[in-house]
Amino acid sequence: MRENERLAHTLATAFGLGYVPYIPGTFASLVTALTVALLHRASDSATLQLGAALLLLLPVSIWASARVARREARSDPSYVVIDEVVGQVFCLLWVPFSWTFLALGFVAFRAFDILKPYPIKKVERLRGGMGIVGDDLIAGLYAGLLLRIVYAFTSQA
Repeated sequence: MRENERLAHTLATAFGLGYVPYIPGTFASLVTALTVALLHRASDSATLQLGAALLLLLPVSIWASARVARREARSDPSYVVIDEVVGQVFCLLWVPFSWTFLALGFVAFRAFDILKPYPIKKVERLRGGMGIVGDDLIAGLYAGLLLRIVYAFTSQA
């Protein structure tokens, strides 16, 4: 495997998280949510850092997932989980950190990613990395909006 392909593979599998048996996407989302929690515990500017990381990660995830899918001649290999990382981070940017919103965001993101309401299923059909990452980005958007609605009804203004 050439160096660029090795890098793409490492990134697309989220440093090997994609090889967890049976539930690689769910496991990658869980590890991502817990990493977000750790970052919030360690930094007062975690949301800003996560937003910046997401801006950097988005084009990298599209490139890496497309490269791996093309090499494997598969539209969306199950071990490519960088898209779950992107979607989960995007979901959790919508509200201030709390363990309740972390758990709700994890469940909501996975539900939208699995159920694929419109237009998620349509976006998933796009070719290459745009389809692989795009559907999870929209699932993260839907889950984030749901969190924001819950936050609006439960926070004290």
